[in-house]
Amino acid sequence: MNHPVPADNARVNASRARVVLADDDILLREGLASLLDRSGLDVVGQAGDAAGLIELVRQERPDLAVVDIRMPPEFSTEGLAAAQLIKRHYPQTAVVVLSAHVEVEHAMDLLANGERTGYLLKSRVTDVTEFIQTLHRVIRGGSAVDPALIQELVAARHPGNPLDELTGREREVLALMAEGRSNAGIGQALWVTEGTVEKHVRSILMKLQLPESAEVHRRVLAVLAFLDAR
Repeated sequence: MNHPVPADNARVNASRARVVLADDDILLREGLASLLDRSGLDVVGQAGDAAGLIELVRQERPDLAVVDIRMPPEFSTEGLAAAQLIKRHYPQTAVVVLSAHVEVEHAMDLLANGERTGYLLKSRVTDVTEFIQTLHRVIRGGSAVDPALIQELVAARHPGNPLDELTGREREVLALMAEGRSNAGIGQALWVTEGTVEKHVRSILMKLQLPESAEVHRRVLAVLAFLDAR
């Protein structure tokens, strides 16, 4: 059966999205598959290595691939390489990479590929509601960056770095921006009005010398690119 590619990613019904999973740990993989199935997502295939993942994506053309960053045979960056290949050759498939640890360089390599991309720590899966919401957001066209990655980047600032000029509240807003949240979403998370968030965002972009953009994923990538160049 052929599955047509949606003409508009924003129209994908995330509650019925088709997902493939790749992880060499079969217990973790089966557990994640069960979790996604119970949450209304349709797991259409599983793989234990990068080659199997690519073949699944080629055959199924899923809405989302959830990928472990380290898989056989070398257990280094096979999952990351597969995710990057998927982004290049199957752009209709969103990608979320799961990692056991914060790996800044690997995360930046993946996020540079643009929208419909996520990098999360495996520990995030324990918060089921937030994890499923994140997958939905990525499928709909957003980006997702684990807060632990943002905290590490912000903490690694050097003397003279414009990040030193940010207030505590602005750093909170920056972290939520990098998660791919809209101004309205940031306002809900911080219990402030959307207008207040807009003021913080303008201030952040001005202090970081970044151009303002109406597109959330470009704003996220711009901020991450600046932080990576710290």
